[in-house]
Amino acid sequence: KLCGYLNKLGIKGPIKTWKSRWFFYDENKCRLLYYRTAQDINPLGSIDLSNASFDCKIENGEGVFEIRTPSRAFTLKAISKQAMMYWLQQLQMRRWEFCNTQSRFPSNGILSYSFAFVSYFVFTFLGVVDNEDFLPLVKTPTEAVGLKAASLPAPQTSTALQNISLKHPWTEIQNTVYNICGSKQLWGNNGNVFSFDEFQEHPENVDEEQEAEEGTLEDGRMGPRLNWIRKARWMNSGFPGSEELLREKNSVDKVSVLQQQILTLTEEVKSQKELVKVLHKALEAAQQEKRVSSMYLTAAEDKDRLELVRHKVRQIADLTSRLEALEQEKKELEQILTLRDSHIQELKEHVQLLMEKNHAKQEIIMTLTEQMARELSDPLQEANTITVETLYKQQEEIEHLKDDIDAYKTQNQFLNSEIHQVTRLWTRVAENEKALLMKCACLQARNCQMESKYLTVLRKLQEAVPGLPSSHAELVKSLIQEALQWDVKEEAEVSFELNTTLCPSSEYDEYGFMTVPDYEIEDWKLLAKIQALEIKSNKLRSQAIVEKPLRDRWNSIGELTPSAELKSLIRSGIPAEHRQRVWRWLVSRHCSPVPGHYQRLLEQSRSTEHPACRQIELDLPRTLTNNKHFASPTSQLIPKLRRVLLAFSWHNPAIGYCQGLNRLAAVALLVLEDEESAFWCLVFIVENLMPADYYSDTLITSQVDQRVFKDFLSEKLPRLMAHFEQYQIDVSLITFNWFLVAFVDSLVSDILLRVWDAFLYEGTKVIFRYALAIFKYNEEEILRIRDSVEIYQYLRFFTRMITDGRKLMNIAFNDLNPFPMKLLRNRRSMHREELEAELCELEQIKAAYVKERAEQGP
Repeated sequence: KLCGYLNKLGIKGPIKTWKSRWFFYDENKCRLLYYRTAQDINPLGSIDLSNASFDCKIENGEGVFEIRTPSRAFTLKAISKQAMMYWLQQLQMRRWEFCNTQSRFPSNGILSYSFAFVSYFVFTFLGVVDNEDFLPLVKTPTEAVGLKAASLPAPQTSTALQNISLKHPWTEIQNTVYNICGSKQLWGNNGNVFSFDEFQEHPENVDEEQEAEEGTLEDGRMGPRLNWIRKARWMNSGFPGSEELLREKNSVDKVSVLQQQILTLTEEVKSQKELVKVLHKALEAAQQEKRVSSMYLTAAEDKDRLELVRHKVRQIADLTSRLEALEQEKKELEQILTLRDSHIQELKEHVQLLMEKNHAKQEIIMTLTEQMARELSDPLQEANTITVETLYKQQEEIEHLKDDIDAYKTQNQFLNSEIHQVTRLWTRVAENEKALLMKCACLQARNCQMESKYLTVLRKLQEAVPGLPSSHAELVKSLIQEALQWDVKEEAEVSFELNTTLCPSSEYDEYGFMTVPDYEIEDWKLLAKIQALEIKSNKLRSQAIVEKPLRDRWNSIGELTPSAELKSLIRSGIPAEHRQRVWRWLVSRHCSPVPGHYQRLLEQSRSTEHPACRQIELDLPRTLTNNKHFASPTSQLIPKLRRVLLAFSWHNPAIGYCQGLNRLAAVALLVLEDEESAFWCLVFIVENLMPADYYSDTLITSQVDQRVFKDFLSEKLPRLMAHFEQYQIDVSLITFNWFLVAFVDSLVSDILLRVWDAFLYEGTKVIFRYALAIFKYNEEEILRIRDSVEIYQYLRFFTRMITDGRKLMNIAFNDLNPFPMKLLRNRRSMHREELEAELCELEQIKAAYVKERAEQGP
C-alpha cells in the first residue's frame, strides 16, 4: 500500500502552517486520501491524480513537492529527500497504470464493443514501450511510508491546535468519537447522533484544498462502510497495536468482508447479465434485418414494400442521432487534448527556466574555482591577503553549491520523467481520437450507402411498376422529390468534419466541380444523387486503407525524378496538395517555357483580332458548366481562359482554335491557377502529347484513333464488340469526344483528374486504356440491353455512373495488360494509310462529279 505521513501546507484559513496528515492512495479512484491520523475512519479530503501533474522545486526546501490538479495546487512535504522522490515516483507510476486501464470510448450498445476492440489494438500495437529510464527506481523508505509507518506516532507540530482541521469540525468529531468509544458502539447503534451516513456533502468553507468536496465519494457521501472495510483490511494485514480491536470486532469484520464480497459478486453478475442482454439485442437486430429483407422480397403488395421503405428511413434517422453523439464525444476529446497541450507547454517553459538557472550557477562555480586556483598559485599573496577563515567560508560555499547542483540534477531527472509520461498520455488520447475518427468515417460511409440504396429502391419502384395506383404513384413521386430537395448544407449540419484529409460534405469539391450535377431531367437528377452518395462512401471507406498511406508516400518524396515508383504513384492518383507541383514538373520536362513569350502573344491579341476570336467567345459560356469557376459570365477564370485561348491561337497559327481546346485549358487553369502555366500546359498537350493533326481542320488523326480503338475493343472485349455489331452501334459517336478532350465533361471530377495525372506522364495510351476500362466496367449492363436506341441512350450518360475510381484504375492498368506503345504506333500508321487512301478516292470522285456536272451544263 502507498501510504504514510506527509506535511500539508494550509494555504488559506486562520492558521497558515504545515499540518501533519496521513495519506493513503486509493487505486480504484486514482485519488490520494488524507486523514488527520492513521486511525481515523473518515478522510479530511482527497486529491484527484488522474489529471494531475507533479513538480519539485529546490527553492521551497528539502522534501517539498507540489501536486497540481486542474482546479488548484497542493504543497506537500516529506521527512527527507529520499521519501519525497519515492512518493513522486510511485504517484507517477500509479497514475500511468490508472490511465492505462481506462477506456475512452462511449459505452452505448453494440458500438462500445467495436470501440473497445479498436482501443485494444491501439494500446497494444501503437502504445509507447515503457523502457525509458529517466528516473532510476528509488529505494522504499520503510521508516516513512507503508503500513508499518501507521504504528509510529504522528509527527508532532509546535502546538496541538495546528494539527486540527478547523474546516472540517464534523469529520474531526466523528474521528474523535470513533477513537474514544470504539467502532463496536458506533456501528452497533443505528440511532446514534453521530451517524456517518449524514456525512456532509458540501462543507461550509472550501478554501483549504476543497477537502470536503474531494474527500467524499461521487454521490456526495463518504461511504463509511467502505472506510470500515479498508480499516478491516489494514488490521488483517498485521496492523500493529490492533490486537484488542480484532478481539472485540472479529465477527463484525467478517460480516463486513462477506457483505463486501456479496456486493462485488452481485455487481459482476449484473454486468454479465447486461452483456448477455446486449448480445441478445444484437442477435435480435440481425434476425429482424433478415426478416425485413425476406418480407420485402416476398411482399405481395406495394403497400407492404412502402412500409419497409419507411422503416429504412427510421433507421437512417437513428444513425444520424448516433453520429451526433459521436460528434459530442469528439468535442470532449478535443477539449481534453487542448488542456494536455497547455499543460505540456507549461512544463516545457518551467524546464527551460530551470536549465537557465542551472547554467548560471555553473558559471558562478567556474568563476569561483578559477579565482581560488589563481589565489592558491601564489603562496606569498595567499599569506598576505587571505586568512584561514575566508578560505574556510569559500570552501563551505563551494560545498553548498555542489549540493545545489546534485539537487537540480535530481529535479531535472524527475521533470524529464514527468514530461515523458504526460507526452505518452497525450499520444494515447491522440490515438484514441484517430480511432474514433475512423469509426465515424465508417458510420458516415454506411449512412451514405443506405441513402443511395433508399434512392435506388424509389427509382426502381417508379420504373418497375407501371400500373401503380395513382395514390401510390403520387407517394413515390413525393418521396423522390423530397430526396432530390435534400440540401447539402443540411447534410453538412448533421455530419461533422472528420479532418482535412476526409472529404467534407459540400456542394462543390476542392476544384469547384458540383458534387451533385443539376440536370434538367428528373431521372438524371436522381441518378446524380445516387452517384454522389456512392462516391462519398467509397472515399470514406478507402481513406484509412488507401488514401492515407498514398498521401504519406507522396509527403516523403522530395525532388521529382522519373522512376517506376513515381509512375505507380501517379497512376494511383496525385493528392490535391501535390498535384499542382507535379503538373508543373511534367510540363517543364517536355516543354521549356520561353520567358516573355506569353506576354508578347497577349499584346499581339490585343492589337490584332484573331479570326478565331468569335468562335472562342461563343465557346466560353459553354465551358465546364458544372464548375462554379466557369458557370457565370462574370466568373474570375473566364477572362483568364479567354487570354489563354487567344494566346494559343497566335502561338500555333496552323491550328488556331479548335472546339475542345477550351475544356483542356479550363482544367489546366483549375489545377495550375496561373494562366501562363495553363498556357504552356495546353501547348504541351497539343504539341507534345497528342499526335500531329489531332486538332487540325480535317481532324484526320482523331479519326485514325477511333479506328485503332475499335480494333482494341474487338481484341480486349470481343463479346461487347459483337453486341455492338449486332445492333449496328457506332461507338465512335460516343468515344470521339473522349479522345478529343481527354474525358473532360464525361467523368466525375475526382476520376477525371486521376486520368489526367497519368495522361500527362505517359501520353495518349492512357486515354485508350481508360476508354477500354470504362466499357469493361459497364460491360454486363450494356450486354443486358437489347435495343439500339436504348443502347445509345445508355452510352450518353453511363460514364457519369462510375463511382469507384480505384476499380477503374485497376482495370485500366492491370486487367488490360499488355498494352505496348509500339503496337499503338503501328496501328495508327496502318489506319492512317487506309484513311488517306479513302480520302484521296473521295476527292477523285468529287472532282469527277464536278467535271461531269460542268460538261452537262445548266
